[in-house]
Amino acid sequence: MEAQGGAQTSRQETAVLKGLGSQRLVALFAGGWVLFNFPLLGLWDRELSVLGVPLFPLALFVWWALLIAALAWLMERGDRQAADAGDERTPDRASAPVTTGATLPPQE
Repeated sequence: MEAQGGAQTSRQETAVLKGLGSQRLVALFAGGWVLFNFPLLGLWDRELSVLGVPLFPLALFVWWALLIAALAWLMERGDRQAADAGDERTPDRASAPVTTGATLPPQE
């Protein structure tokens, strides 16, 4: 019974991590939507240039690159966390054959 409880807990942790990953992706989408919408884009529409590049296209490119980097980081982090949650299980208990009638000495 104990092995099933451990496997169940691991499945619940994996489900929670997948749920958090989905929520983070939705939050990133919403943040990108707000970032590339008019009120915030209007802040960068100036007659300035940085190293000869107009500020508006430069700001668009930088925010777009940061959004892609955040997406890549979230996706890689989610895979790593799901793999770590799967590694926390004790594989000996999950794959050990069930014996009946035999008593094992207590482990210290």
